[in-house]
Amino acid sequence: MLCLFDLDGTLIDSEEGIVACVRHAFEQLGVPAPAELRHWIGPPLRHSFAPLLDHDSVRIEEAVEHYHQRFHAIGWREHTVYPGIEAMIGRLREAGHELAVVTSKPHRHAAPIIDALPFGSAFSRLYGPDPSSPHSEKASMIAAALADFGAEAESTVMIGDRHFDIDGAVANRVRGFGVLWGFGSREELEQAGAHALATDPEHLGELLLA
Repeated sequence: MLCLFDLDGTLIDSEEGIVACVRHAFEQLGVPAPAELRHWIGPPLRHSFAPLLDHDSVRIEEAVEHYHQRFHAIGWREHTVYPGIEAMIGRLREAGHELAVVTSKPHRHAAPIIDALPFGSAFSRLYGPDPSSPHSEKASMIAAALADFGAEAESTVMIGDRHFDIDGAVANRVRGFGVLWGFGSREELEQAGAHALATDPEHLGELLLA
């Protein structure tokens, strides 16, 4: 089976780094940052910045660049691995499953994070958008993974914490597994059409190995 994993909110808790970089971007633009930024984790940056910057494309691009500058320097290190993830990944590898990461985080930011993970070598491929792309469509990245691995939809799963992950899975007719320890909610994942929900990494492993 091909297991495609989201990164933020699924493998790692990246709230600290993402929130700090968003605040930095607003500071550089002289714009007050929203008090609540947790919901910024998951959606494409441009999508989140747009309504707060009057949909001004120039300002949006400036904000994204400020975000990326800080993330590239320090933000990529500001995360923790969720307890139980490493053991679960090990079980999947031992069972012979192929693993890859499909993330909305730009490839150049996700790559050093995965390389630094103690289990990073378990993932044979990484799919992430180019930083200049206005989109980070999970559906197209999942489609690319299916083609690269020569995998059938029925033998592939997408695992993530937000509806974007499940939406991408549904678009490709693969099973979407929602995780409840990330930044989404049970309601969000159920409404998106999740095949199953996992309460913790051990539970996820049981579902995938069943």
